[in-house]
Order: sequence, then C-alpha cells, then structure tokens
Amino acid sequence: MDCWKGAICSSWIYPTLIICVNGFFSTMRPSESFLTPYLTGPDKNLTVEQVTNQVFPVWTYSYLALLVPVFLITDYVRYKPILLLQGISFIVTWLLLLFAHGLVAMQVMEFFYGMVTATEVAYYAYIYSVVSTDHYQRVTSYCRSITLIAATLAAVLGQLLVSLADVSYFHLNAITLASVSLAFVCSFLLPMPQKSMFFHRKGSSETLPQPDRVVAELSSNTSLSCQEDQDCAAADTGPNPAQQAQQPEPQHHVLRVLVQLGKDLKDCYSSRKLLYWSLWWALATAGYNQILNYIQVLWDFRAPSHSSAVYNGAVEAVATFLGSATSMAVGYVKVNWDLTGELALGIFSAMDAGSLFLMYFIDNIWACYAGYLAFKACYMLLITIAT
Repeated sequence: MDCWKGAICSSWIYPTLIICVNGFFSTMRPSESFLTPYLTGPDKNLTVEQVTNQVFPVWTYSYLALLVPVFLITDYVRYKPILLLQGISFIVTWLLLLFAHGLVAMQVMEFFYGMVTATEVAYYAYIYSVVSTDHYQRVTSYCRSITLIAATLAAVLGQLLVSLADVSYFHLNAITLASVSLAFVCSFLLPMPQKSMFFHRKGSSETLPQPDRVVAELSSNTSLSCQEDQDCAAADTGPNPAQQAQQPEPQHHVLRVLVQLGKDLKDCYSSRKLLYWSLWWALATAGYNQILNYIQVLWDFRAPSHSSAVYNGAVEAVATFLGSATSMAVGYVKVNWDLTGELALGIFSAMDAGSLFLMYFIDNIWACYAGYLAFKACYMLLITIAT
C-alpha cells in the first residue's frame, strides 16, 4: 500500500491523466455556442438589450475583479482547492442557467462564470507542481490539446444536435451540466501537490524564485522511487517540530513572497521589448475576450435566431480547428521571431482589425462568420508567437 502511494506521488502519468480528463469534461460544453439564443428565447425570455448591456458585462467585471486575488490564492492553497472551486462554480453556473429565471438570476450566473474563467489558471499551473521538468513539454501539449479537442467536439455535437436532432437549448445545457459535474468529480481524484511556485517551496532555506530560475526549481522535489513515499507521507501529516521551528511565520512569509513578486515584475519589465510584447498580450487578450463575449449577440442581430438557422456551433468548431492549426504551424516554420516578430505582430494585428471592421460594416451573416474565423486564427497565431 505504501509503495502504491509512493508510485502515485512520483509518477507523472496518473496526475496528467486525471487533469486531462478534468480538462476534457470541463471544456465539453455543447450549449456554450448557443448561449445568446437560449437567453433571448422562450426559456429565459430576456431581450437582446438586456443580455448585451446588463448580463454579459457582469462576466467582464467579475473576471477582472477576481483574476489577481485568485492567482495569488491559487499558489497559496496549492492549486487543487481552486480546481474544486472551479468545479463548484461550473455546476452553480449551469444550475442557474437551467432552473433560474429573471435578469438578476442571469447576472448572478455571469458572476459565477467569471469565477470559472478566473480559476482556469489552476488547470494550467497544477500539473507543473506534480511532475518533473523532464515532462513539462509533454504534459503541456497534453493539457492544451485535450481542451482544444473537447472544445471542437462540443461545438460539433451542439450543432449536430440542434440542426439534425432538433434538440432544445435547454437539453444542451443539461448535457453541459452533466459534463462539468464529471469534471468536478475528477478534481477530487487529483493528488494534492506538496509544493507551489512561490508560497510552498521545497525546503524553507530556499530563496524565492528569480524569473530565469522558476522553471528549473519547480522540479527540485520530484520523487523517484517507492523508497521516497516517506516524504509523501510526511507531507500529508505535516512537518515535524524541528521543521516547524525553521519555518517563518505565515504573515511574514506572505509579505516576503509579495515583495519578491514585485521585484520580479520590476526585473522582468525592465526589458523594453518584453514590456511591448506584454502590453500587446494584455490588450489583445482583453479584446479577444470581449469578442468571445459578444460575438453571439452580433450574429443574432445579423440573423435572428428565432427566424433563421443557427450555425454557431459549426463556426466555433471551425474557428477552434483553424486556431489550433495556426498555432501548430508556428512550431514548424523556421523563422527567427526575434527579428521578424514585430513585423508579424503588426501584419496580423492589422488583419485582426480588418476582420472586426468586416463584421461591423457588412450585414451578411456569412461575412460575420468569415470575419470571426479570420480573427480567431490570427489571434491564436500571434499569441503563440508571443509565447
């Protein structure tokens, strides 16, 4: 039994498998492509103006307010509790979508969805706390690929059910609720990390990470054999009195971490080139999130869902596929991005802007679909280059 516990502590396969299953079910949301038609349809009976001006903005501001605190708390509590919180927020969001009615209820729903998106950081950060650096590239590709696959399958499934099986939006949301509930169950199966990047480093004598040493130091406590299960057991039962005496007081430790974070930010952004790319990243991501938030409103305005065929799911599936393809293409193109990165940034940012103007000025719904496909593909390409 002890050897089995040690194997789970040391192996990268088990946590990677569970987090990927969690990512698959949490992203498998076939109803999401049809949120605006659902809210403005007979199920919720909200107006387009209410959805645009009073419901969707709640997500924007709640996400903004929660993002930084959740980021710090995620590291402090070592990721898994935040994944559980995300699962609870998912379930509450879709329970409200299914059974609550009225403007206020939908605003509360958007707040919980803001919690969902703010806690996504735990999904991508968790795996680096339980595997060694030797497996970072592999587990990163697994975690990101599974979410892209799930998003594509969800969009295709939603479109097929709506177009061919005449499934109602209510039942699509019921399917989504079942999927996110399975993701929540998977969260319980994840091993609890024994370290984190800043607040729970391995060994109290270690200094806090510098920007160029964070990744290298994350693997310092990887277990290699069943003989080391005593370390896992000791972490479960807590430190011994000698270790406790060496540990700084919690409030001093937190303050020290925050001060170090401030110094790291100053060091990182002393590079003008990094500052420019970071500013672009922040502005582009903010714009991208707003497009995702409101694109269905535009589609519904161009082709009202109550009187036109809705192809939101098909468009989302193609957009996700194109985004994945352009991201992968960057890895195979032999280009020195240090020299041509700014040129690519300017060209594809201009293409993104052009696609937005196309969607705004052209009344045809198919032009809106095409503009959205171009916008998402260019954004995914640029965000990969920036990375």
